[in-house]
Amino acid sequence: MSGSGSTTPQRFRRPGSHPAARGTETALGLTRRARRINRTLAVAFPDAHAELLDFTTPLELLMATMLSAQTTDVRVNQVTPTLFARFSTAAAYAAADPAELEEIIKPVGFYRAKAGHLKGIGEKLVADFGGEVPVAVEDLVTLPGVGRKTAHVVRGNAFGLPGLTVDTHFQRLVHRLGLTDEKDPVAIEKAVGELIEKSEWTMFSHRLIFCGRRVCHARKAACGACPLAYDCPSFGRVGPIEWQDAERLVTGPERDHILAMVGDGA
Repeated sequence: MSGSGSTTPQRFRRPGSHPAARGTETALGLTRRARRINRTLAVAFPDAHAELLDFTTPLELLMATMLSAQTTDVRVNQVTPTLFARFSTAAAYAAADPAELEEIIKPVGFYRAKAGHLKGIGEKLVADFGGEVPVAVEDLVTLPGVGRKTAHVVRGNAFGLPGLTVDTHFQRLVHRLGLTDEKDPVAIEKAVGELIEKSEWTMFSHRLIFCGRRVCHARKAACGACPLAYDCPSFGRVGPIEWQDAERLVTGPERDHILAMVGDGA
């Protein structure tokens, strides 16, 4: 690269110049770009994983992920040590006093409904799955309070099976990256799943979510310090492209690695 820190690096496209932004990208070009994005993310976030929720078993991950709906992972982690110590099996949840469940999880919000889900999941696991957490998405989504997002989190992180976790970060980034125009999470999952190799689904989800939390923020993206800038049709439209403005927006433990990877053009 050449130029000062205020100069847009040559490997960044000019805002609006990307083929996807101009509507000239082919289907093959889209697939190649999606897979290149995944490879770049693998370099930027080599330790990407299902962060923040604390768990040690599939049952714990299932319950924690269900509880995380419409609240923060930090708040969920505040209540799960007590919850998991008191209820360690599906049968224990099935036999639980709803009032006790409500008292334990009260800080997470919507605690009455979620307490009902905890007990209902326990009952259904005992009745239909021998007390064990099922593996198939079709089975997981039959559990109270469990949707496809939770199912894929459990499959990918408790059982090591491929799955795309379409959370708010994932949805925001696939739209900004122009990987799909679909709005429904199931349709997004299908569209992106056709672009990325199935064996990479889980890690692609983790990497993209990491990028959404650290670089491509909802209110203002760090466009000028983003490792995906060259492949992003939204470059310059959702955040600053000048280095000094963009680099300060990059957060997280990978900040120094990402800034070194991207460089400031100096």
